[in-house]
Amino acid sequence: MRNRFAKILATVGPASAAPESLKLLHEVGVDAFRLNFSHGSHEDHARSIKAIRNIERESGNAIAIVADMQGPKIRVGTFESGQMELRYGEVVDIIVGKTAKKNAIPLPHPELFEVLAPGHILKFDDGKLTVTITKAGKTHLKARVDVPGILTNKKGVNVIGAVVPVSAMTPKDQKDMKFALSQQVDFIALSFVQTTQDVIEARNIIGDKAGLIVKIEKPSAVHDIESILKLADAAMVARGDLGVELDLEQVPVVQRKIITAARALGKPVIVATHMLESMIDASTPTRAEASDVATAIYQGADAVMLSAETAIGRHPATAVAIMDRIIVATEADPTYPDYYTRANLRPQATVNDAISQSVRSIAEVLGCKAVLGYTKSGSTVRRIARERPPCLIIGLTPDKHIASRMALTWGVRPVVMADPTSFDDMLATTQIIAKEQAECVQGDIIIISAGIPFGRPGTTDTLKIATID
Repeated sequence: MRNRFAKILATVGPASAAPESLKLLHEVGVDAFRLNFSHGSHEDHARSIKAIRNIERESGNAIAIVADMQGPKIRVGTFESGQMELRYGEVVDIIVGKTAKKNAIPLPHPELFEVLAPGHILKFDDGKLTVTITKAGKTHLKARVDVPGILTNKKGVNVIGAVVPVSAMTPKDQKDMKFALSQQVDFIALSFVQTTQDVIEARNIIGDKAGLIVKIEKPSAVHDIESILKLADAAMVARGDLGVELDLEQVPVVQRKIITAARALGKPVIVATHMLESMIDASTPTRAEASDVATAIYQGADAVMLSAETAIGRHPATAVAIMDRIIVATEADPTYPDYYTRANLRPQATVNDAISQSVRSIAEVLGCKAVLGYTKSGSTVRRIARERPPCLIIGLTPDKHIASRMALTWGVRPVVMADPTSFDDMLATTQIIAKEQAECVQGDIIIISAGIPFGRPGTTDTLKIATID
Protein backbone atom coordinates (compact mmCIF):
# COMPACT_ATOMS: atom_id res chain seq x y z
CA MET A 1 0.00 0.00 0.00
CA ARG A 2 1.21 3.51 -0.85
CA ASN A 3 2.22 5.67 2.09
CA ARG A 4 1.77 8.96 0.25
CA PHE A 5 -1.03 11.20 -1.00
CA ALA A 6 0.23 12.51 -4.38
CA LYS A 7 0.18 10.10 -7.32
CA ILE A 8 2.76 9.06 -9.92
CA LEU A 9 1.87 8.92 -13.62
CA ALA A 10 4.41 7.11 -15.81
CA THR A 11 4.68 7.09 -19.60
CA VAL A 12 4.79 3.73 -21.35
CA GLY A 13 7.41 3.29 -24.07
CA PRO A 14 10.01 0.86 -25.39
CA ALA A 15 11.82 0.83 -22.04
CA SER A 16 8.71 -0.13 -20.07
CA ALA A 17 6.11 -1.72 -22.38
CA ALA A 18 6.86 -5.35 -21.50
CA PRO A 19 4.25 -6.75 -19.08
CA GLU A 20 6.89 -7.60 -16.47
CA SER A 21 8.28 -4.05 -16.71
CA LEU A 22 4.83 -2.51 -16.24
CA LYS A 23 4.26 -4.75 -13.24
CA LEU A 24 7.58 -3.69 -11.70
CA LEU A 25 6.78 0.00 -12.24
CA HIS A 26 3.45 -0.43 -10.47
CA GLU A 27 5.09 -2.27 -7.60
CA VAL A 28 7.64 0.49 -7.03
CA GLY A 29 5.12 3.31 -7.13
CA VAL A 30 3.16 3.95 -10.36
CA ASP A 31 -0.53 4.74 -9.83
CA ALA A 32 -1.38 5.58 -13.45
CA PHE A 33 0.09 4.91 -16.89
CA ARG A 34 0.19 7.29 -19.87
CA LEU A 35 0.00 5.96 -23.41
CA ASN A 36 1.52 8.49 -25.82
CA PHE A 37 -0.39 8.32 -29.11
CA SER A 38 2.29 10.40 -30.82
CA HIS A 39 4.20 7.12 -30.96
CA GLY A 40 3.34 3.46 -31.34
CA SER A 41 0.56 1.64 -33.16
CA HIS A 42 -2.93 0.82 -31.94
CA GLU A 43 -1.77 -2.77 -31.55
CA ASP A 44 1.09 -1.63 -29.29
CA HIS A 45 -1.27 0.39 -27.10
CA ALA A 46 -3.82 -2.43 -26.96
CA ARG A 47 -1.14 -4.79 -25.63
CA SER A 48 -0.15 -2.26 -22.96
CA ILE A 49 -3.76 -1.73 -21.90
CA LYS A 50 -4.32 -5.47 -21.59
CA ALA A 51 -1.15 -5.87 -19.50
CA ILE A 52 -2.11 -2.98 -17.20
CA ARG A 53 -5.61 -4.36 -16.63
CA ASN A 54 -4.06 -7.74 -15.78
CA ILE A 55 -1.83 -6.03 -13.20
CA GLU A 56 -4.89 -4.24 -11.83
CA ARG A 57 -6.74 -7.52 -11.36
CA GLU A 58 -3.77 -9.39 -9.91
CA SER A 59 -2.77 -6.66 -7.46
CA GLY A 60 -6.26 -5.60 -6.46
CA ASN A 61 -5.20 -1.96 -6.95
CA ALA A 62 -7.08 0.41 -9.24
CA ILE A 63 -4.80 1.84 -11.96
CA ALA A 64 -5.67 4.75 -14.22
CA ILE A 65 -4.84 4.61 -17.93
CA VAL A 66 -4.40 7.93 -19.75
CA ALA A 67 -4.52 8.02 -23.57
CA ASP A 68 -2.58 11.13 -24.58
CA MET A 69 -3.53 12.50 -28.01
CA GLN A 70 -0.84 13.92 -30.31
CA GLY A 71 -2.74 17.07 -31.25
CA PRO A 72 -2.05 19.35 -34.22
CA LYS A 73 1.61 19.65 -35.15
CA ILE A 74 2.62 22.75 -37.10
CA ARG A 75 5.84 22.23 -39.02
CA VAL A 76 7.86 24.00 -41.69
CA GLY A 77 8.09 22.37 -45.09
CA THR A 78 11.26 21.25 -46.86
CA PHE A 79 14.17 23.22 -48.28
CA GLU A 80 15.92 22.51 -51.58
CA SER A 81 19.19 21.96 -49.73
CA GLY A 82 17.56 20.43 -46.64
CA GLN A 83 18.20 23.47 -44.47
CA MET A 84 18.37 27.26 -44.25
CA GLU A 85 20.68 29.41 -42.17
CA LEU A 86 18.94 32.17 -40.22
CA ARG A 87 21.35 35.02 -39.44
CA TYR A 88 20.77 37.40 -36.57
CA GLY A 89 19.01 40.62 -37.59
CA GLU A 90 18.34 39.69 -41.21
CA VAL A 91 14.84 39.78 -42.68
CA VAL A 92 13.66 36.47 -44.13
CA ASP A 93 10.69 35.50 -46.29
CA ILE A 94 8.05 33.01 -45.14
CA ILE A 95 5.78 31.66 -47.88
CA VAL A 96 2.80 29.32 -48.13
CA GLY A 97 3.86 25.94 -49.46
CA LYS A 98 5.43 22.58 -48.77
CA THR A 99 8.77 23.42 -50.38
CA ALA A 100 10.81 26.56 -50.91
CA LYS A 101 14.03 27.71 -52.48
CA LYS A 102 17.13 28.77 -50.61
CA ASN A 103 16.03 32.16 -49.26
CA ALA A 104 12.52 31.44 -47.98
CA ILE A 105 10.92 29.38 -45.21
CA PRO A 106 8.06 27.17 -46.48
CA LEU A 107 5.04 26.97 -44.18
CA PRO A 108 2.33 24.55 -45.45
CA HIS A 109 -0.36 26.03 -43.19
CA PRO A 110 -2.29 28.72 -45.10
CA GLU A 111 -4.62 29.22 -42.13
CA LEU A 112 -1.74 30.76 -40.19
CA PHE A 113 -1.35 33.53 -42.74
CA GLU A 114 -4.91 34.61 -41.90
CA VAL A 115 -4.03 35.45 -38.28
CA LEU A 116 -0.33 36.32 -38.23
CA ALA A 117 0.41 40.04 -37.95
CA PRO A 118 3.43 42.25 -37.28
CA GLY A 119 4.72 41.65 -33.77
CA HIS A 120 3.75 38.00 -33.63
CA ILE A 121 6.61 35.61 -32.96
CA LEU A 122 7.42 32.25 -34.54
CA LYS A 123 9.68 29.82 -32.71
CA PHE A 124 11.20 26.90 -34.59
CA ASP A 125 12.62 23.57 -33.40
CA ASP A 126 11.36 23.71 -29.79
CA GLY A 127 12.30 27.34 -29.43
CA LYS A 128 15.89 27.05 -30.63
CA LEU A 129 15.32 29.69 -33.36
CA THR A 130 13.06 32.73 -33.22
CA VAL A 131 11.74 35.28 -35.72
CA THR A 132 9.36 38.24 -35.32
CA ILE A 133 6.85 39.04 -38.06
CA THR A 134 7.49 42.49 -39.57
CA LYS A 135 5.13 42.38 -42.55
CA ALA A 136 2.07 40.19 -43.11
CA GLY A 137 0.22 39.06 -46.21
CA LYS A 138 -2.17 36.32 -47.34
CA THR A 139 0.58 34.13 -48.78
CA HIS A 140 3.81 35.88 -47.85
CA LEU A 141 5.35 37.10 -44.58
CA LYS A 142 8.53 38.91 -43.74
CA ALA A 143 10.22 38.30 -40.39
CA ARG A 144 13.28 39.50 -38.51
CA VAL A 145 15.62 36.85 -37.08
CA ASP A 146 16.02 37.32 -33.31
CA VAL A 147 17.58 33.97 -32.39
CA PRO A 148 19.75 32.63 -35.25
CA GLY A 149 20.70 29.12 -36.25
CA ILE A 150 20.21 26.39 -38.84
CA LEU A 151 16.58 25.53 -39.65
CA THR A 152 16.15 22.09 -41.19
CA ASN A 153 13.25 20.26 -42.83
CA LYS A 154 10.00 19.54 -40.99
CA LYS A 155 10.94 21.27 -37.72
CA GLY A 156 8.09 22.25 -35.42
CA VAL A 157 6.68 25.77 -35.24
CA ASN A 158 5.23 27.52 -32.19
CA VAL A 159 3.12 30.64 -32.78
CA ILE A 160 3.40 33.26 -30.03
CA GLY A 161 0.85 36.02 -29.63
CA ALA A 162 -1.96 34.63 -31.78
CA VAL A 163 -4.72 32.05 -31.35
CA VAL A 164 -4.01 29.52 -34.08
CA PRO A 165 -7.16 28.71 -36.12
CA VAL A 166 -6.61 24.98 -35.78
CA SER A 167 -8.73 22.51 -33.82
CA ALA A 168 -7.07 20.69 -30.94
CA MET A 169 -8.23 17.46 -32.61
CA THR A 170 -6.83 16.32 -35.93
CA PRO A 171 -8.38 13.46 -37.96
CA LYS A 172 -5.64 11.25 -36.47
CA ASP A 173 -6.67 12.31 -32.96
CA GLN A 174 -10.31 11.50 -33.63
CA LYS A 175 -9.36 8.04 -34.88
CA ASP A 176 -7.00 7.48 -31.91
CA MET A 177 -9.61 8.76 -29.48
CA LYS A 178 -12.29 6.38 -30.71
CA PHE A 179 -9.85 3.49 -30.52
CA ALA A 180 -8.80 4.42 -26.97
CA LEU A 181 -12.44 4.64 -25.89
CA SER A 182 -13.10 1.20 -27.39
CA GLN A 183 -10.31 -0.08 -25.14
CA GLN A 184 -12.00 1.53 -22.10
CA VAL A 185 -9.17 3.81 -21.09
CA ASP A 186 -9.88 5.98 -18.06
CA PHE A 187 -8.81 9.38 -19.40
CA ILE A 188 -8.28 11.08 -22.73
CA ALA A 189 -5.64 13.83 -22.61
CA LEU A 190 -6.32 16.56 -25.17
CA SER A 191 -3.20 18.34 -26.47
CA PHE A 192 -2.77 22.00 -27.44
CA VAL A 193 -6.08 23.19 -25.99
CA GLN A 194 -6.62 26.87 -26.80
CA THR A 195 -10.30 27.59 -26.13
CA THR A 196 -13.42 26.13 -24.54
CA GLN A 197 -14.57 25.12 -28.03
CA ASP A 198 -11.69 22.63 -28.20
CA VAL A 199 -12.95 21.01 -25.00
CA ILE A 200 -16.55 20.94 -26.22
CA GLU A 201 -15.53 19.22 -29.47
CA ALA A 202 -13.63 16.55 -27.57
CA ARG A 203 -16.44 16.05 -25.09
CA ASN A 204 -18.86 15.43 -27.95
CA ILE A 205 -16.78 12.38 -28.88
CA ILE A 206 -15.84 11.21 -25.38
CA GLY A 207 -19.19 11.72 -23.64
CA ASP A 208 -19.00 10.03 -20.24
CA LYS A 209 -16.96 7.06 -21.50
CA ALA A 210 -13.75 8.52 -20.02
CA GLY A 211 -12.49 11.51 -18.11
CA LEU A 212 -11.13 14.43 -20.14
CA ILE A 213 -7.73 15.90 -19.24
CA VAL A 214 -6.92 19.27 -20.78
CA LYS A 215 -3.21 19.75 -21.42
CA ILE A 216 -2.36 23.38 -20.77
CA GLU A 217 0.52 24.27 -23.08
CA LYS A 218 -0.76 27.37 -24.89
CA PRO A 219 -0.87 30.92 -23.42
CA SER A 220 -4.45 31.36 -24.69
CA ALA A 221 -5.52 28.40 -22.53
CA VAL A 222 -3.79 29.92 -19.49
CA HIS A 223 -5.71 33.17 -20.01
CA ASP A 224 -9.03 31.29 -20.08
CA ILE A 225 -8.06 28.61 -17.57
CA GLU A 226 -11.17 28.66 -15.36
CA SER A 227 -13.65 28.40 -18.24
CA ILE A 228 -11.65 25.54 -19.77
CA LEU A 229 -11.30 23.66 -16.48
CA LYS A 230 -15.01 23.89 -15.74
CA LEU A 231 -15.66 21.80 -18.87
CA ALA A 232 -12.87 19.27 -18.20
CA ASP A 233 -12.32 16.54 -15.60
CA ALA A 234 -8.63 17.18 -14.93
CA ALA A 235 -5.70 19.32 -16.07
CA MET A 236 -2.08 18.74 -17.01
CA VAL A 237 0.61 21.41 -16.74
CA ALA A 238 2.44 20.42 -19.94
CA ARG A 239 5.65 22.34 -19.39
CA GLY A 240 7.36 21.26 -22.61
CA ASP A 241 5.48 23.37 -25.14
CA LEU A 242 4.38 25.78 -22.42
CA GLY A 243 8.06 26.55 -21.81
CA VAL A 244 8.52 27.30 -25.51
CA GLU A 245 5.42 29.47 -25.83
CA LEU A 246 6.07 31.48 -22.64
CA ASP A 247 9.12 33.32 -21.40
CA LEU A 248 11.14 30.89 -19.31
CA GLU A 249 10.68 32.82 -16.06
CA GLN A 250 6.90 32.70 -16.45
CA VAL A 251 6.62 28.89 -16.43
CA PRO A 252 6.84 28.47 -12.60
CA VAL A 253 4.32 31.28 -12.13
CA VAL A 254 1.88 29.76 -14.63
CA GLN A 255 2.36 26.29 -13.10
CA ARG A 256 1.20 27.58 -9.75
CA LYS A 257 -1.70 29.47 -11.35
CA ILE A 258 -2.96 26.32 -13.08
CA ILE A 259 -2.62 24.18 -9.94
CA THR A 260 -4.50 26.77 -7.87
CA ALA A 261 -7.29 27.08 -10.46
CA ALA A 262 -7.71 23.29 -10.69
CA ARG A 263 -7.69 22.92 -6.89
CA ALA A 264 -10.34 25.64 -6.56
CA LEU A 265 -12.63 23.73 -8.92
CA GLY A 266 -11.87 20.33 -7.41
CA LYS A 267 -10.27 19.01 -10.59
CA PRO A 268 -7.18 16.74 -10.35
CA VAL A 269 -4.05 18.42 -11.74
CA ILE A 270 -0.88 16.78 -13.07
CA VAL A 271 2.53 18.45 -13.36
CA ALA A 272 4.47 17.01 -16.31
CA THR A 273 7.66 17.23 -18.38
CA HIS A 274 11.34 17.33 -17.39
CA MET A 275 10.69 16.30 -13.79
CA LEU A 276 13.62 13.86 -13.53
CA GLU A 277 14.95 14.42 -17.06
CA SER A 278 18.57 13.57 -16.28
CA MET A 279 17.44 10.04 -15.34
CA ILE A 280 16.92 9.22 -19.00
CA ASP A 281 20.60 8.30 -18.79
CA ALA A 282 21.79 8.83 -15.21
CA SER A 283 20.89 6.57 -12.29
CA THR A 284 20.15 9.54 -10.01
CA PRO A 285 18.47 12.90 -10.67
CA THR A 286 19.97 16.31 -10.06
CA ARG A 287 19.21 18.06 -6.78
CA ALA A 288 17.36 20.73 -8.78
CA GLU A 289 15.09 18.05 -10.26
CA ALA A 290 14.34 16.67 -6.81
CA SER A 291 13.40 20.20 -5.72
CA ASP A 292 11.20 20.58 -8.80
CA VAL A 293 9.18 17.48 -7.88
CA ALA A 294 8.90 18.66 -4.27
CA THR A 295 7.71 22.10 -5.40
CA ALA A 296 4.84 20.56 -7.38
CA ILE A 297 3.86 18.56 -4.29
CA TYR A 298 4.03 21.60 -2.01
CA GLN A 299 1.84 23.51 -4.46
CA GLY A 300 -0.86 20.85 -4.17
CA ALA A 301 -0.56 18.85 -7.40
CA ASP A 302 -2.54 15.62 -7.44
CA ALA A 303 0.05 13.82 -9.56
CA VAL A 304 3.51 14.23 -11.03
CA MET A 305 4.46 12.63 -14.33
CA LEU A 306 7.48 10.86 -15.77
CA SER A 307 7.83 11.08 -19.55
CA ALA A 308 10.99 9.95 -21.34
CA GLU A 309 12.38 8.76 -18.00
CA THR A 310 10.13 5.68 -18.13
CA ALA A 311 9.38 5.59 -21.88
CA ILE A 312 12.94 5.39 -23.22
CA GLY A 313 15.14 5.86 -20.14
CA ARG A 314 17.80 3.47 -18.95
CA HIS A 315 16.44 3.31 -15.37
CA PRO A 316 12.60 3.47 -15.47
CA ALA A 317 11.95 1.62 -12.20
CA THR A 318 14.65 3.57 -10.38
CA ALA A 319 13.16 6.85 -11.61
CA VAL A 320 9.76 5.84 -10.22
CA ALA A 321 11.26 4.70 -6.91
CA ILE A 322 13.17 7.98 -6.49
CA MET A 323 10.10 10.05 -7.34
CA ASP A 324 8.20 8.05 -4.72
CA ARG A 325 10.90 8.83 -2.15
CA ILE A 326 10.80 12.55 -2.94
CA ILE A 327 7.01 12.67 -2.55
CA VAL A 328 7.08 10.76 0.75
CA ALA A 329 9.81 13.02 2.16
CA THR A 330 7.96 16.17 1.08
CA GLU A 331 4.66 15.06 2.58
CA ALA A 332 6.46 14.16 5.81
CA ASP A 333 7.54 17.79 6.24
CA PRO A 334 5.48 19.16 9.18
CA THR A 335 4.97 22.40 7.26
CA TYR A 336 3.69 20.61 4.14
CA PRO A 337 -0.02 21.38 4.74
CA ASP A 338 0.81 25.07 5.21
CA TYR A 339 1.75 25.35 1.55
CA TYR A 340 -1.13 23.73 -0.30
CA THR A 341 -3.87 25.00 2.03
CA ARG A 342 -3.03 28.58 1.03
CA ALA A 343 -4.91 28.07 -2.23
CA ASN A 344 -8.06 30.17 -2.42
CA LEU A 345 -10.67 27.44 -2.76
CA ARG A 346 -13.67 29.82 -2.70
CA PRO A 347 -16.14 27.61 -0.77
CA GLN A 348 -19.37 26.90 -2.67
CA ALA A 349 -22.77 27.52 -1.12
CA THR A 350 -24.05 23.97 -1.61
CA VAL A 351 -24.77 21.10 0.78
CA ASN A 352 -22.36 18.86 -1.15
CA ASP A 353 -19.43 21.25 -0.77
CA ALA A 354 -20.27 22.21 2.83
CA ILE A 355 -20.11 18.56 3.90
CA SER A 356 -16.86 17.97 2.04
CA GLN A 357 -15.34 21.08 3.58
CA SER A 358 -16.38 19.85 7.04
CA VAL A 359 -14.50 16.59 6.53
CA ARG A 360 -11.09 18.23 6.75
CA SER A 361 -11.71 20.09 10.03
CA ILE A 362 -13.36 17.03 11.64
CA ALA A 363 -10.48 14.80 10.57
CA GLU A 364 -7.97 17.27 12.05
CA VAL A 365 -9.81 17.78 15.36
CA LEU A 366 -10.56 14.09 15.97
CA GLY A 367 -7.37 12.67 14.46
CA CYS A 368 -9.35 10.42 12.12
CA LYS A 369 -7.59 7.44 10.56
CA ALA A 370 -9.51 7.52 7.28
CA VAL A 371 -12.30 9.17 5.34
CA LEU A 372 -14.57 6.86 3.33
CA GLY A 373 -16.56 8.44 0.54
CA TYR A 374 -19.20 6.47 -1.30
CA THR A 375 -19.61 7.72 -4.87
CA LYS A 376 -21.32 6.71 -8.09
CA SER A 377 -19.60 9.25 -10.35
CA GLY A 378 -16.50 10.11 -8.32
CA SER A 379 -17.71 13.63 -7.48
CA THR A 380 -18.06 12.96 -3.72
CA VAL A 381 -14.48 11.77 -3.47
CA ARG A 382 -13.11 14.59 -5.63
CA ARG A 383 -14.77 17.13 -3.34
CA ILE A 384 -13.23 15.49 -0.29
CA ALA A 385 -9.79 15.31 -1.91
CA ARG A 386 -10.07 18.99 -2.89
CA GLU A 387 -10.05 19.87 0.81
CA ARG A 388 -6.88 17.79 1.48
CA PRO A 389 -7.87 16.05 4.76
CA PRO A 390 -4.85 14.83 6.78
CA CYS A 391 -5.66 11.13 6.39
CA LEU A 392 -6.28 8.46 3.78
CA ILE A 393 -9.35 8.89 1.56
CA ILE A 394 -10.98 5.59 0.61
CA GLY A 395 -13.10 6.01 -2.49
CA LEU A 396 -15.94 3.49 -2.50
CA THR A 397 -17.79 2.88 -5.77
CA PRO A 398 -19.74 0.08 -7.45
CA ASP A 399 -18.20 1.04 -10.82
CA LYS A 400 -14.72 -0.36 -11.54
CA HIS A 401 -14.16 2.30 -14.24
CA ILE A 402 -14.83 5.10 -11.74
CA ALA A 403 -12.45 3.35 -9.33
CA SER A 404 -9.71 3.43 -11.95
CA ARG A 405 -10.33 7.13 -12.62
CA MET A 406 -10.06 7.89 -8.90
CA ALA A 407 -6.54 6.40 -8.91
CA LEU A 408 -5.31 9.73 -10.29
CA THR A 409 -6.82 11.82 -7.46
CA TRP A 410 -4.76 13.03 -4.49
CA GLY A 411 -4.95 10.88 -1.37
CA VAL A 412 -7.53 8.43 -2.74
CA ARG A 413 -7.37 4.65 -2.47
CA PRO A 414 -10.20 3.36 -4.70
CA VAL A 415 -12.21 0.31 -3.64
CA VAL A 416 -14.97 -1.38 -5.65
CA MET A 417 -17.96 -2.38 -3.53
CA ALA A 418 -21.54 -3.32 -4.29
CA ASP A 419 -24.33 -0.79 -3.87
CA PRO A 420 -25.34 -0.90 -0.18
CA THR A 421 -28.97 -1.76 0.54
CA SER A 422 -29.17 0.77 3.39
CA PHE A 423 -27.03 3.22 5.34
CA ASP A 424 -26.64 0.67 8.14
CA ASP A 425 -25.45 -1.87 5.57
CA MET A 426 -22.86 0.63 4.36
CA LEU A 427 -21.68 1.35 7.92
CA ALA A 428 -21.04 -2.34 8.53
CA THR A 429 -19.17 -2.71 5.23
CA THR A 430 -17.05 0.40 5.81
CA GLN A 431 -15.85 -1.01 9.13
CA ILE A 432 -14.41 -4.01 7.31
CA ILE A 433 -12.93 -1.93 4.49
CA ALA A 434 -11.33 0.56 6.90
CA LYS A 435 -9.58 -2.30 8.70
CA GLU A 436 -8.32 -3.78 5.43
CA GLN A 437 -7.36 -0.62 3.55
CA ALA A 438 -6.34 1.81 6.31
CA GLU A 439 -5.17 -0.74 8.89
CA CYS A 440 -7.70 0.64 11.37
CA VAL A 441 -7.98 -1.00 14.76
CA GLN A 442 -10.53 -0.90 17.56
CA GLY A 443 -11.05 2.66 18.77
CA ASP A 444 -9.89 4.41 15.58
CA ILE A 445 -12.22 7.09 14.31
CA ILE A 446 -13.35 7.23 10.69
CA ILE A 447 -15.59 9.54 8.69
CA ILE A 448 -18.14 8.26 6.19
CA SER A 449 -19.59 10.55 3.52
CA ALA A 450 -22.23 9.64 0.96
CA GLY A 451 -25.31 10.78 -0.88
CA ILE A 452 -28.72 9.46 0.04
CA PRO A 453 -30.45 7.77 -1.74
CA PHE A 454 -27.56 5.64 -2.95
CA GLY A 455 -26.84 5.50 -6.66
CA ARG A 456 -27.77 9.10 -7.46
CA PRO A 457 -24.66 10.73 -9.00
CA GLY A 458 -23.50 14.14 -7.79
CA THR A 459 -25.08 14.15 -4.33
CA THR A 460 -23.21 14.32 -1.03
CA ASP A 461 -25.61 15.08 1.79
CA THR A 462 -24.67 12.72 4.64
CA LEU A 463 -21.68 12.63 6.99
CA LYS A 464 -21.19 10.05 9.72
CA ILE A 465 -18.45 9.85 12.36
CA ALA A 466 -17.86 6.27 13.43
CA THR A 467 -15.54 4.35 15.74
CA ILE A 468 -13.99 1.05 14.71
CA ASP A 469 -15.45 -1.72 16.88
